[in-house]
Amino acid sequence: MAGDEGRPLRHRLFAGAELRALRRRSGLGQGAMAQRLGLSVSYLSQLENDDRPVTRKVADALTRAFPLDWSGQVDDAGRRLAAMRDAMADPLFADMAAPEALHRAVEQQPDLAERFVRLHAAYRRGEMQRQMADEAIGTGATGGGRLPWEEVRDWFHLAGNYVDGIDRAAEALAGELDAQPLGEALIAHVLKARHGVDVIASDDEAAAMRRFDRARGLLTLGRALPPETRCFALAHQLALLEFREPIAGVARDADLRSSEAQTLLSVGLANYAAGALLMPYDRFRETARALRHDIDRLCQRFGVSFEQACHRLSTLQRPGARGIPFFFCRVDMAGNITKRHSATRLQFARFGGACPLWIVHEAVAIPDRVLVQLAETPDGVRYVQMAKGLVKASGSYARSPRRYAVALGCEADHAAEFIYADGLDVASRAAATPIGISCRLCPRRDCDQRAFPPSDRAIQVDPDVRDVVPYRVA
Repeated sequence: MAGDEGRPLRHRLFAGAELRALRRRSGLGQGAMAQRLGLSVSYLSQLENDDRPVTRKVADALTRAFPLDWSGQVDDAGRRLAAMRDAMADPLFADMAAPEALHRAVEQQPDLAERFVRLHAAYRRGEMQRQMADEAIGTGATGGGRLPWEEVRDWFHLAGNYVDGIDRAAEALAGELDAQPLGEALIAHVLKARHGVDVIASDDEAAAMRRFDRARGLLTLGRALPPETRCFALAHQLALLEFREPIAGVARDADLRSSEAQTLLSVGLANYAAGALLMPYDRFRETARALRHDIDRLCQRFGVSFEQACHRLSTLQRPGARGIPFFFCRVDMAGNITKRHSATRLQFARFGGACPLWIVHEAVAIPDRVLVQLAETPDGVRYVQMAKGLVKASGSYARSPRRYAVALGCEADHAAEFIYADGLDVASRAAATPIGISCRLCPRRDCDQRAFPPSDRAIQVDPDVRDVVPYRVA
C-alpha cells in the first residue's frame, strides 16, 4: 500500500498519537510497523504526525494487524465494523460478504449493522444452549435435570466467564493495595486489619485445605499447600468478605434452581474475584500482551500458578478492552474435563469424553512439559494451543498427588500474539490435526480414533470388511 491510497473514512480520522502509542506498545520501530501495515515509512511518519488522515485501507490494515488494540482507537463506525467482521467470520456466512460490502453496510445502515451483530450474538447463545441439550439427550444425561455443579458451570459459560461488577471491584481493591505481586503476608495483614481475621497453618493431613471459623475469625490453611495456592486461598477469603453483597446479588439474580447451586455459584464468584484481585484486569492484560502470553513469565510477575494464569487469560472479555479470545480447560487422568471455558468458537463436551486426538490427553502423562498443537475442527476453524501436565503434591506419602493437565488456545488468526505458536506452521493446512468436540458429536467419517459413532448419524456395518473402526458413518 504505497502513497495515499484508499478513500478517507466518512469522518476524517487523525490518529497520530494513537498510532505512535500502539507502535511503541508493540515494541516496533517505524520500519517494522510500516512493513506490517504494508505502508512506506514516510507515509507512516506522516500519519503519526497528523499530516494525513487514516484512510479506509489503512484502517483495515490496522484492524488486521492489531485486532485487539486498534478497534478501541476508532469511532463507533470502526467498532461496529470490527463487530461485523467478527460475526461474519462465522462459517455460516462463508464467502458471503466482501470487505467493501461490510464497509457499505456499516456506513449506510449503521442501525441495521448493530441489530445484525446483536442478532448473531443471540443466535450464538441459542446454538450453545441447543448443543447442550442435544449432547445431554445423545448421552442419556438428562434424567433428573442438571446437577447443581452443572448449572453453575453452564452459568459461567453463558456469562462469557466474565463478571464485570466483581472484576472491577477486585481491580479497584488491588489498586488500593498497590503491590505486585500481592503476597501472602500483605493479604493476611489486610484480613486482620479490615476484618479481624487471623491466619494459621495446620499440619493435620485430614484437615481441609482451607477452613474458616466465622465465630472465632480464624482462617486455617493446610501447611502442605504450595505458596501460590495459599495466596489464592487468602485472596478467596478476602473476596468473600470484601465483596459479600455483589457476590450475593449476582447469585440471587442467576435464576438457579436450588440453594446448593446458588451456594456453589457464590464460591465460584469468590474464586473469580480472587483471580481478579491477584491478576488485576488492565495490568494483567497489558502484561500478557507484552509477554505474548508466556504463562511462565506471567506466573513470575503476578505470583500465581500456571493454572491460575491460564484461567485468568480466559476471562479477559471486558467490553472495550478484550484480551485475545482463549479457550481453557483442565483434564484429569481419566480424560474428564473438570474445568472448561471458551471465548472462541471451540466448544467442549459437557458429557462423555473429549476428542482423543487433542494434545491435552498426552500432556496429562508428561508432567512439567509444554506441548503445542495446531488443530482444526470440523467447521474448518483452526486453533493453536498449548497443554501442560501438572502435579499437585499432597504433602504426604500416604496420599496420592493430584495429576492433571491444563490447555490454553486461541484461533490461528491470533498466532502472532501467542508465543506457543512460534514453532507451528500455521499457514499449512496439512499441518493441522483434525479434532472434534467428542466422538458422539463429531461428524468426521474417517477418524481412526473414534470411540463411538455420532449420535445423529446412522452407521453401516459390512461383515466382510474390517477396518480400524468396525463400522462406517453414513
